[in-house]
Amino acid sequence: MGTADRWLTVIALVSVPTVMVGGYTLMRLTAAGRLDAFQLALFRAGHAHAGVLLVLTLTALGIAARAGLSDPYTWVVGGLLAAGTISQSGGFFLHAAIGRPGAWSFGNTMTVGGAAALTAALLALAHGVATG
Repeated sequence: MGTADRWLTVIALVSVPTVMVGGYTLMRLTAAGRLDAFQLALFRAGHAHAGVLLVLTLTALGIAARAGLSDPYTWVVGGLLAAGTISQSGGFFLHAAIGRPGAWSFGNTMTVGGAAALTAALLALAHGVATG
């Protein structure tokens, strides 16, 4: 495992408890009736995406390590994965805070940008594995 694989994996693993706290927060806000149906749906989507995308990140970093990708290449892939995960899941939370049902907000734009970053990361990883 290279330096990039090691540090990016540590960052992803340390991020997992933040998703766990998010689940607890979702449970508390739901029990207290503090979220309307629109906010609840988006909070759930943001929380689920964050957890799944962290698992994807850990899997992708394992693939990068096994493929023996260079540290600079792995930093690029890891950076795109981190930016994509934060943007995609964070966009749901932002839209819940500032958006309205049926209307576009910057939260939607963040979510789409996150999807683009994740796509770029996975295509770069696939390229690195195929040519590595």
